Amino acid sequence: MSAAELGLAVSVFLACAVEAVEALTIVLAMGTTRSWRPTWYGVAAATVALAVVVAIAGPALTALPLGVLRVVVGGLLLVFGLQWLRKAILRAAGLKALHDEAALFAEESERARAVAHGPERAGIDPYAFTVSFKGVLLEGLEVVFIVLTFGANQHRIGLAAIAALAAVAVVVAVGFAVRAPLARVPENALKFAVGVMLASFGTFWSAEGAGAHWPGGDAALLVIIPGLLIAALTIVSWLRRAAASRLVERSA
Repeated sequence: MSAAELGLAVSVFLACAVEAVEALTIVLAMGTTRSWRPTWYGVAAATVALAVVVAIAGPALTALPLGVLRVVVGGLLLVFGLQWLRKAILRAAGLKALHDEAALFAEESERARAVAHGPERAGIDPYAFTVSFKGVLLEGLEVVFIVLTFGANQHRIGLAAIAALAAVAVVVAVGFAVRAPLARVPENALKFAVGVMLASFGTFWSAEGAGAHWPGGDAALLVIIPGLLIAALTIVSWLRRAAASRLVERSA
């Protein structure tokens, strides 16, 4: 397995694991506080909708010329990755609240309890169905985006899909084994790592698509990824020092 393929598999696995944790939190909240049957119906309906998206978008992406595909996919991954990395940097620097799955689970559960059980349609609770459907669909769309962009660009959609399925399977298995949101998963650290990986691959592919040639080919990723990580950690350190300096000035 080449460096690019290994990076692809790791990036897809980590990114999809993060999305799966967020979707699972919503599903568990609906199932435990409302009803499991409509919750599963919502999950199934969202899965069918995602399958339709894959069937339509997959062939459309792979039909693009390789140069155009790498520019488009690289640009999208760069934007997407930098957004994740920006939030992760702010959280690591203490300038943005950490993402707390336990708090999200409690919030979703409380909201579900507060909504009255209205008339059911065909024995299905509309609220549980709708919330689980929306949660799985929205998080699933990000998974589909990651799988298709990484897989189509490397012509390894199969590898990307396997990594995504493995991530979802692991998260679901662990989540239902403990019957709780995966609050102990270092999600913010994962998002930091995923942001670095997505931005690195986005930089690599968009430059290749524009006609640039990286020294060493795929091996250049072994320099780009740690280089971007070091830059991000440097920004975190600088932001922490700046915040501490402002705190000292205010207390003086």
